[in-house]
Amino acid sequence: MSVPTHFQTAPPAEPPTEAPGAGPGWWPMIRPLVLRLHFYAGVLVAPFILVASVTGLLYTVAPQVEQIAYHELTHVTPAGETVPLAEQVAAARASHPDGDILRVDVPPAADRSTRVVFTDETVPDDYAMSVFVNPYTAGVEGQVRSYGQWLGFRAWLDELHRNLHLGAFGRHYSELAASWLWVVALGGLMLWIGKGRRDRRVRRLVTPDPAATGRSRVMSWHAVIGVWVLLGVLALSVSGLTWSRFAGANIGEVRTALSWTEPTPATSLHTGGAADEHAHHGSSGPAAGVEDPDAVFSDGAGVDGVLATAREAGLGDPLYLVPPADGASAWTAAENKRDWPTGYDAISVDPATGKMLDRVDFADWPVMAKLTDWVIGAHMGILFGVVNQLALAALAIGLIVMTLLGYRMWWLRRPRGASRLRFGRPVPRGAWRRLPVPVLVGGIAVTALVGWFVPMLGISLVVFLLVDAALGAVRRRS
Repeated sequence: MSVPTHFQTAPPAEPPTEAPGAGPGWWPMIRPLVLRLHFYAGVLVAPFILVASVTGLLYTVAPQVEQIAYHELTHVTPAGETVPLAEQVAAARASHPDGDILRVDVPPAADRSTRVVFTDETVPDDYAMSVFVNPYTAGVEGQVRSYGQWLGFRAWLDELHRNLHLGAFGRHYSELAASWLWVVALGGLMLWIGKGRRDRRVRRLVTPDPAATGRSRVMSWHAVIGVWVLLGVLALSVSGLTWSRFAGANIGEVRTALSWTEPTPATSLHTGGAADEHAHHGSSGPAAGVEDPDAVFSDGAGVDGVLATAREAGLGDPLYLVPPADGASAWTAAENKRDWPTGYDAISVDPATGKMLDRVDFADWPVMAKLTDWVIGAHMGILFGVVNQLALAALAIGLIVMTLLGYRMWWLRRPRGASRLRFGRPVPRGAWRRLPVPVLVGGIAVTALVGWFVPMLGISLVVFLLVDAALGAVRRRS
């Protein structure tokens, strides 16, 4: 095959272990295609993977930074009996007169403050404002913007990792990285196993070759690191796709169709007179048009009655209390223990009587819903605490080193003695034309299906093919 002038180079210093396509079996047929895909994906997608790895590495220290930075807000000195929760909510409202109350986080320990989460027009979309109250004095300790359960700096790091603070557009980078990560990883594993298949010792797959030199030595370290981080990389790719913009929507549809979603307790009250009575007494949450949406925290059972019902039902900490969405809805009290062992038991509570209406325990979740939550928790470094954070940091460092070694391998393929900057030569074109028709048709079908389900993978693959075809056409005309 002919290649563009800026890609031309002398033959590599170390000849390949075997010629592409040599030998019997299926591997020689597909090896050139896998090699070409791995090369182009590595060169063109690796920058996105590198950015995701660096930002992910920074995020691994977020829990400790959050604890230090916001210690004065989240911690208090125990001083006797606590004041009623409704009084604490009222104090938070006095300090934050605008916005709706989204939830109340009950102090998980005697030395922790109560957190009241508000909507706020001064913070970015999807963010909120968290007001912290001393449960012993009802004094407001301060407030900080939050994203979900994360505060300030941790929320900033989380958004940096997700979208580089570029909003919806920035999410394309992380989805592209997650979409290709598993392809690059599995393709690299196939190439490494194929390269050493004549040497059947497993040690050659998991330890660098001490006798290798030059580009072969770099390749050995690149591949061995890839083998060691493979399972973690696959878990990161899958979990990252679950909350991505496009593939995540498809995954969500599949989970819904297979009943793999997290069940929640029913919150609808009985229609008719009961609902009218609740609305009359102001037992409504942040619904538009309600005269006093905060009345639900003191009228009827009130927030203290809901808390008492949750404790009687055996719900533990951390405990979130979510007010009714409207006059026909119930309170929700839910555990949010995301570390191991996880706890997500939840109940709905009648705002007028404080009676438990419905209950869903974590033990009743579908297995795949539990597995999804655990994988995502591990991805975020919260499932196994510090051990999880250290494992993620090691994984991120492994990805960074492996990516840089991949570019080093490419650099070592550049022309020797070139008078100007030139890149390493690409893998030869035309690999797909050498495939048997049944294999080619099956491969196209599978690729199309995966590309449809993971759109960023499919779209970028089409772009790769168009660019490759254009380069080939230019070369043929020259």
